[in-house]
Amino acid sequence: MKKPSRRDAGIAAAVVSAEAPITLKLDNAPMSDIARALASGQVTATALTKAYLARIEAYDRNGPALNSVRALNLDALGIAGKLDDTKPSARRPLAGIPILVKDNIATGDKQPTTAGSLALEGARARRDATVVKLLRKAGAVILGKANLTEFANILAADMPAGYSSLGGQVKNPYAPALMDDRGIPVVPPGGSSAGSAVAVAAGLCAASIGTETSGSLLYPASQNGLVTVKPTVGLVSRAGIVPIAHSQDTAGPMTRTVRDAAMLLNVLAAEDPLDPATERQRRPVDYSADLATDAMRGARIGVPSDPADPLNDRYYGKLPPRSAKVMADAIKVLEDLGAIIVRANMPTLGWIGPGTSMSVLNRNPLSRNRGNLAAPPIVFLYELKHDLNLYLRDWATNTEMKTMADIVAFNEVNAETALRFGQDLFLAANLTRGDLSEREYKSARAMDLLSAKTRGMDAYMNQHKLDAVLFPGSGGCVISAKAGYPSVIVPGGFISGADDKDTPDYPLGVTFAGRAWSEHQLLRLAYAYEQATNMRKPPPGLPAL
Repeated sequence: MKKPSRRDAGIAAAVVSAEAPITLKLDNAPMSDIARALASGQVTATALTKAYLARIEAYDRNGPALNSVRALNLDALGIAGKLDDTKPSARRPLAGIPILVKDNIATGDKQPTTAGSLALEGARARRDATVVKLLRKAGAVILGKANLTEFANILAADMPAGYSSLGGQVKNPYAPALMDDRGIPVVPPGGSSAGSAVAVAAGLCAASIGTETSGSLLYPASQNGLVTVKPTVGLVSRAGIVPIAHSQDTAGPMTRTVRDAAMLLNVLAAEDPLDPATERQRRPVDYSADLATDAMRGARIGVPSDPADPLNDRYYGKLPPRSAKVMADAIKVLEDLGAIIVRANMPTLGWIGPGTSMSVLNRNPLSRNRGNLAAPPIVFLYELKHDLNLYLRDWATNTEMKTMADIVAFNEVNAETALRFGQDLFLAANLTRGDLSEREYKSARAMDLLSAKTRGMDAYMNQHKLDAVLFPGSGGCVISAKAGYPSVIVPGGFISGADDKDTPDYPLGVTFAGRAWSEHQLLRLAYAYEQATNMRKPPPGLPAL
């Protein structure tokens, strides 16, 4: 695979055609169409930014009150005005395109970077995260910060998806009025990149940037009918992102189409001296160059199946009927497109899940007696304290929070507003030394790599000569995340909560996962499936203004 030059890395998107006029409907317009309209002069960056701000006011602040945008960039219109005479091009492919970034991604401007935490209210960053720097270089208008599950869902074990003490609760746009008696959405928006996903699904921005440690891009993309790329760790710089665990953290695009995701990945995937993991990256010059409807022909797609199930059509045990049908229909489409479906058990799937952080959690009194709530991987708790302390030291300013211990203490003092769901995971992580020297951590990380990578994805794909592995929704997120491997999700169909007829239909995605640096191949497969199915439908009740 040809590696782009340093000059071309991240800006080699295809030149946008300015010939054919198009009609933009912002509630569902692909970013590629928006770029064409900007390039042809049919719309200006200022007009586009104003239109998205109007939709945010109508649907995020009022109406269904989706609450996906935690804060707007007060300089957005000024930035857009300076870009009105700059058209999208190969050098600046995102010129004038409004994009939201998750509120755990540093922006070195007036916008706070809070991770949704009251403890970091008003905290700013000393400089732009590398991904933000690349977006600005490509001409994007940073519209604001998207709401998220607080600290990317590592504060408390039972925190609902899309909730933060500073930003409140994000709602799924496919069922925004359906809340339980605690004010938690019956149809989750997915997390932790909840706001990033909901804003794109609702047409509040052209695209967004989210982050993932394990499922935080894939889950909200599935719940909101979007495309996302969970990149190989090291393809996209982690510098300037409020961390959970450096061994699995990454940022990625959230878009309405596969082509849009490829366009954004062109910008985001670049070597960065601030992130050593990017030194070994491999990428094509242009992820969007050869997307083709016939890309599935001859591809070998693995379908992890329960050997005890004679029908071989179940994933991870039993899927609800409508979810099973979405996957069965997806497999039929792949076969019709010429793919070779390989049904075989993946040996480590049965025990690759979250796991329990044994001694760390056992020493934490607030983590005992949690019933059957899943604990995060032990690696997360050890790396969290180490990595968060470094972020607070090197990136954060305008805050009295200098360490994780400071945040824990602030939350305890302000428990009534800051700790609706507790902070048991922070308390557990704060008990670690913070230097990653513990034997338990080293053993857990080694086991993660052995089970997810060597005996997991590598062994499964090598044995069956696979080009990709197919998963329902975010069902394969853990094994890919622990291995540091990529996934691409695309809308697959619609389901209802637990197949309850009283629950409105909402999306379920299908995920193509693969080996390290295989994003280009996965995008090609996802594009072929997307073009054959066109499963994405925008949420109802959010019409054009």
